[in-house]
Amino acid sequence: MESQKGHYESYFLRANHPTEPKAFWIRYTLFVPKDADQAAIGEVWAIYFHGDRIVAVQEDIPFNACRIGNTPVDLTLGQSRLERHSLQGQANSQQHRLTWDLTYQGTPRPLLLLPESFYARPLPKAKSLVGVPHACFSGQLEVDGETIDIKDWLGSENHNWGSKHTDEYAWGQISGFDQAPDVFLEVATARIHLGPLRSPWMTLAVLRLGGQESHFNSLFQAVSNHGTYRFPSNGEFEWQFTCQGKGVRLSGRFTAPSRHFVGLHYRNPPGGIHTCLNCKIAKAEISLEEDEQPIQRFSTQHRAAFEILTGSDQHGVPIANPKT
Repeated sequence: MESQKGHYESYFLRANHPTEPKAFWIRYTLFVPKDADQAAIGEVWAIYFHGDRIVAVQEDIPFNACRIGNTPVDLTLGQSRLERHSLQGQANSQQHRLTWDLTYQGTPRPLLLLPESFYARPLPKAKSLVGVPHACFSGQLEVDGETIDIKDWLGSENHNWGSKHTDEYAWGQISGFDQAPDVFLEVATARIHLGPLRSPWMTLAVLRLGGQESHFNSLFQAVSNHGTYRFPSNGEFEWQFTCQGKGVRLSGRFTAPSRHFVGLHYRNPPGGIHTCLNCKIAKAEISLEEDEQPIQRFSTQHRAAFEILTGSDQHGVPIANPKT
């Protein structure tokens, strides 16, 4: 942990019901602020989505109750535990309580949203990978005393880390489309702040179709690709993107009503707070056009992960864990 610069290390796991608009998102975070006068902490997060019902909890854990093991996925944060293929834990607030006891299966064949060489570079300051893109979860959640049986929910295991959160982004992920369970997509539209300056908007994507991957994530592609997202003027968040490669074009659209989002306050290692608008039951449609090949189209009605990170408070989404 790079305490002199500030650092965060997060693993999150998410999954969707095979046919219904239900999902969970569970995140384990170790957070070390750049300011040495502030204490390092652990954070345990859990959200359950069921249509218009969202139950979200975030609990701080004293750092002396946190442990990192020697294997790639091995975290203990208070009474919450994560290791490769299983997770148990709990998170409490004044209003809600979530507990979980889950296992998951899947081949750990990582998917990298950034070009591989970027992971050894100082920029970007926030990095991520998908450790298990096609993970199948089973077990139980308990949401405010109600037991939710989890059986063959499809999702992913993910790892994020860095010394500073990306300043603005839309991020999406789909682990299996409705009629194409073997297709996996991760995509982001983002920009970073460099003091008073703003980088160009960049859009990058990786599509895994069976055993093949289409990459739209070189620096040139990221700047040339197009992505736009907007806060709702009609009660719906929308994000559209187009990515271009040699002989191939990927385009897509994510949408979700604002009532299917919950706001989360993320601490940033250099200081300050970012707001993450989090939905795990979004609608998405994508098309893949390759030279001399029929257009392939994939869609899901409510299995897409859709997040927006913003410094704005003009989004109309309630915050589950307000911080100052």
